[in-house]
Amino acid sequence: MVIASIISFLIIRGPNADLKMAIIILGTLSLLGIVFAVLSKKWLSGILGVLLNGGVMVFVFFLLLAKGIAG
Repeated sequence: MVIASIISFLIIRGPNADLKMAIIILGTLSLLGIVFAVLSKKWLSGILGVLLNGGVMVFVFFLLLAKGIAG
């Protein structure tokens, strides 16, 4: 899911990017990644999945914050 988030970010980015759509897509992929990581049977995959998808979620939070500041 982290790789899917990175690829979707690279596709969505640009000067005419719809920030609301980017926040929704990246947030959804990040939440799904965290859920799949928690449901994983392997400890290493679960920990790495939660950490990496948590990083994407922090990035989405900063995008949401930037959208709020920009108006």
